Order: sequence, then C-alpha cells, then structure tokens
Amino acid sequence: MTGPLRIGFIPLVDAAALIVAVDKGFTAAEGLEVELVREVSWSNVRDKLNIGLFDAAHLLAPVAIASSLGLGHVKVPIAAPFNLGINGNAITVSPPLHAALMEEIDGDRFDPMVTAKALSRVVAKRRKAGAEPLTFGMTFPFSTHNYQLRFWMAAAGVDPDEDVRLVVLPPPYMVDSLASGHVDAFCVGAPWNSVAVDLGIGHILHFVSDILVRAAEKVLAVRQTWAEKNPDVVAALVRAAVKAAEFIEHPENRDEAAQILAQPERIGVDAEVIQRTLGGRLKISPDGTLRESGRYLLVGREGAGRPDPVQAAWLYAQMVRWGQTALSEAALRTAMGVFRPDLYDAAVGQSGSAKDVSGGPFGAFAGPGFDPQDLAGYLASFEVAHRTR
Repeated sequence: MTGPLRIGFIPLVDAAALIVAVDKGFTAAEGLEVELVREVSWSNVRDKLNIGLFDAAHLLAPVAIASSLGLGHVKVPIAAPFNLGINGNAITVSPPLHAALMEEIDGDRFDPMVTAKALSRVVAKRRKAGAEPLTFGMTFPFSTHNYQLRFWMAAAGVDPDEDVRLVVLPPPYMVDSLASGHVDAFCVGAPWNSVAVDLGIGHILHFVSDILVRAAEKVLAVRQTWAEKNPDVVAALVRAAVKAAEFIEHPENRDEAAQILAQPERIGVDAEVIQRTLGGRLKISPDGTLRESGRYLLVGREGAGRPDPVQAAWLYAQMVRWGQTALSEAALRTAMGVFRPDLYDAAVGQSGSAKDVSGGPFGAFAGPGFDPQDLAGYLASFEVAHRTR
C-alpha cells in the first residue's frame, strides 16, 4: 500500500478503540500510517467507504450488512473483522414525555416492558386528544437504534410505523433536535444521551442493555475486495484495535483514554462525560440521579471485539421483520458472512473456537429465544411486524 490509510468515524464513544489505536500509537507500532477522518452522518461514512475514499470505517453493524445485500443503496460487500462495541446506546426522552410516561408507569421504571406499556397508554391518550404522534429520532434506517426502538415499543403493541414517527438524524444533531422540540425522544450512542441530560433537556429512560443484554453495535468495516488484496493490513489494523480496546478497558487508563477521545477533532465533548460512559456510570436525569451498569458499553471485555455471526443474523432478522427485505436463506448466509471471526482469529493468533464467547443477542427482554436456524419461526412469533409479502 502507498500513502496513509484513511479511516472514517462518527464522533461517538464506541469509536474509542479506533481513535485510541491511532492516537496512542498502536497502529504505528503495527507499521501503519493512519489518517482518521471525522464525519457527521452514517450515509457519508458508508458512501466514502463504498467508493474507496475511505480504506476502512467505524460503521453501524446493520449498514455493513445492508451494503453487502444491496439494501437501500448500491451493493458493496463489506467485511467486519473487528467489533468496535457491544451495547452503548440509550433511549433519551424530553422532560414532558418523561413526565407523561411516569404518570402511566405501573411497576419498575427500569423494566422495558413496563415503560413500553406506559408508552402505549401515552400514545392512546394522545390519539384520543387528537395530538400529533410522538416523534423519535434514530440514526439511520439500517441501524441498531432503529431496531432497538422498534423492538422495545412493539413488545407492548405500539406500532412504530403507525402509532409514532421515527425520523433519521445524525448523532451529533440529536441534542439540538430534542432541545428545539423537533423530536420527543431519541435513541443514540454515547456521549449524546449524557450531553442532553447535562443540558437539562432530557432524561435517559433506558440503557439499550436493558432491552438486549448483548447486542453488536459498531464494527470496523472494510470492503471485501480490499480485505482480500490487503490481508496483512487488515490483520495489523485488528491487532492495533485489540490492543487499544485492552488499554481502554483498564480502569487506570480511563482518564487518559477520555482525554484522547475528548479532543475537538475526535468526539469533542468534555472528558468527564466520556469517562462516565466508559465506566458505565451515567447521570440519567437533570436532577443528578445516577445509574450504573457494567453492561452499558463493552469495548473489549467479555470477548466484545470478536465478531459474532449470530449477531449479524439477528440484525438481518430485524430487517426482515420491518419490511426492509424479504427472508431468504442466501441473504441470511450473506449477512452472517459479513462478521468475520476468522479474520479476527488470524490476526490475534487464535485458532478455532478456543475463545469463542459468541451466542448472539443474549437476554432480549421480550420475545422468544433467538435461533438463526429458524428465522421463520422466530419472526412468526411477533404480533407487530411489517414483513414484505
């Protein structure tokens, strides 16, 4: 290869392993010269990766799958040899919506079924009063945020396509959209939920780890053809990301990692907000209420970096459930083939499944257990769905 690698990213804490790999010198130690390019929208990142302006990218896991299937855009097969984050999203609501939900709460407010039922009652009241539907922001049609919002709402019978409005907003624009009243709530990755709380304009209703205990979020994505031509570069990138993730996960390194990520050309928010995120200790309301979770965001621990094809199958199942594509065995194989534990293992020297901690999206709060061998049965169990015929 000639010249530096150009890698695109969105200012989110789950880009941490990539940013720290470059800024702490882990990529340089692997003989790589890397230019990180900050972008605003996922469509920009996807398009620049697809046409070769980026060699690699911090990318929404479902976008990598959609690109490989040719859904919503041109078909460009993507390989994901490293998982940049497990979990990390949250649902944040405006103070008026929070008050309305709390009025309807019957049970534990941290139980997503309880809040989903409260939402269904709020939606029904608004409809009866002739009010506009609630508007929820999410980051992209092919996004975990979209599927996680839908999964949560639909569990209590709220139809995300009929009863509320879902709109696409780039992550950095979520807070302003909530402040201006353009949206009533949003689902986004850190740090933007915390920023809304700190400004006094939002309450974090749920960590998405309440909804799915273990859900693949972002991947290090490369074009499949590029990966085939540059296997040594891919392996070096993976090794650098693994070392960076290990660095970040050591509590004694959190302050330094947060300072790196806080830089204006990286995430560009206060380091203390990023530290809270990495430690899983978040302020969830403007009054200072704290909530702690060891599962809020996994960067490297618990095998988070190793891609799990079962996670890709779950994401593909959501695309089918919500009418973005039809169910097909060939498409399922393609989707699962995007997540490349083989490339990860080759890079770090693992063989077979010696350290395979896969097992898909453990712990969905509702619905049946997930079996990628029986997607038809899984999908048939949901009452609220919009599958293509």
